[in-house]
Amino acid sequence: MAKEKTWDFIIAAELLVLLLFLAYSNSFQAPFIRDDNSSIPENPSIQHLWPPAKVLSPPHSGETVGGRPVLNLSLALNYAAGGTEPWGYHLVNLLIHAAAGLTLFGVVRRTLLQPRLRDRFEPDATLLALAVAALWALHPLQTESVTYTIQRAESLMGLFYLLTLYFFIRYAEEEKFEIRNSKFEICSVAACLLGMATKEVMASAPIVVMLYDRTFIAGTFRAAWKKRRTLYLALASTWILLGWLVAGIGAAIAIHTISWRAYVTMQFYALVEYLKLTLWPSPLIFDYSGYVIHNRFIIGTDVLLVALLLGFTIVALRRWPAVGFCAFCYFAVLAPTSSVVVASGQTLCDHRMYVPLAPVIAVAVLGIYRWLGRVSLPVFFALALVAGGLTHCRNHDYRTALALWTDMENKLPGSASAHANRGGYLLKGGRLAEAKAEAQEALRIDANNTTALDNLGIILFEQGRIDEAIACFKKSLRSNPDHAWTYYFYGYVLQQSGRKSEAIGLYRQALVIRPTFPDPLARLAELQAGK
Repeated sequence: MAKEKTWDFIIAAELLVLLLFLAYSNSFQAPFIRDDNSSIPENPSIQHLWPPAKVLSPPHSGETVGGRPVLNLSLALNYAAGGTEPWGYHLVNLLIHAAAGLTLFGVVRRTLLQPRLRDRFEPDATLLALAVAALWALHPLQTESVTYTIQRAESLMGLFYLLTLYFFIRYAEEEKFEIRNSKFEICSVAACLLGMATKEVMASAPIVVMLYDRTFIAGTFRAAWKKRRTLYLALASTWILLGWLVAGIGAAIAIHTISWRAYVTMQFYALVEYLKLTLWPSPLIFDYSGYVIHNRFIIGTDVLLVALLLGFTIVALRRWPAVGFCAFCYFAVLAPTSSVVVASGQTLCDHRMYVPLAPVIAVAVLGIYRWLGRVSLPVFFALALVAGGLTHCRNHDYRTALALWTDMENKLPGSASAHANRGGYLLKGGRLAEAKAEAQEALRIDANNTTALDNLGIILFEQGRIDEAIACFKKSLRSNPDHAWTYYFYGYVLQQSGRKSEAIGLYRQALVIRPTFPDPLARLAELQAGK
């Protein structure tokens, strides 16, 4: 019987990995986009594995890898294996995602076999765990965390989050049988520590582990604390590392394009929108920069829905502990990005649902199973195949940067970011007329859009309208004085106009903001060589 269960587990795991590779088979040729460039090709700290202090002290550039040493180390290992070839990074991202899916499979399966749930779910525990893991791993919402290279931060953190919980479950199981072996206890704390050094969203993991203990094992917080206080103190101590890393990059509040008040207001919309996208993953938007809803009815409705969900969570924690645990996890993991720790002006992001998607799917699958019984199992696996097909289609949008921004522009035509970034890639392709039209449309939506102003400045320079180009760069710097690209473009225009001393000052200013920025470094070398 034990051998049969082992083979069931192995077959289920192999099937999950196979489906994942089929769904993401068209993601390996996707290029680096957006923050990928500053985090990988332009990141000198990943170019050597020794000395390790440099690898583990990455530069902070916008929302990339500053303060996230484990993420930077993973990129350095990728670089050592294959340089800056994107396919290698995509392969590792997919392997991380597959490992996270298998870990979730293990967490759900062992949870369904806990005494509190065993009577209801034991006969189909493996199939139900596979259904939850497959729907989670193949869901189109996860594509941004896997295919957008630098969002490895989210998936790698998610893997450590799930491992922290999985190793805790194994530790508690051995303790129940009075097996004196601390290896799983150590692994749980180690996974939590690595997660804290990967991304700040890991913060809620120690709380979630203790709530899991109370819900499925110990029965009360008092019993959980009395029996396993040493483990909880060790997990909580990982917050020290997280606090030190966050303090080092000053990542308290960093909203660049919208007000703090607008961001917080939008989080009520985001919490509801994420649930909608779980059920109906369309449209999937790559970039929500500056996206704000002003309709008071929509905002009021979302505030009411979130309040009701929070109220339900509180009640469920007492009356239906398993459901309450899942609801709490949804809010707990999203709490950092839905409160005051903000990495950018994006009011919501698909990748933020990487871990929170798991408890939502688990509640849906187990609820439907209790309602319909075993007849629901084929439905779950049919839905998983559909999800995999949708994920494959979504990965097609990442085939080129221009295709991705075109897709976003079609889905969110009122986005200045979509028009500005699409225009930038048209400009790189030499399609000046189309690029100019995109820049003008972006500026019609947002007159201070930095990317659009820079693009328009370059176009005007190419047309010989030097003074108008300079005016664009000056306006761009008034809007965003910390944008290194603007200083570089402005310096290049001045250099080409013979104003070399002024250009040198602008190049140096760009390097103050981004010390490893290769373009101004190359221009300064030219000027110093007397070219």
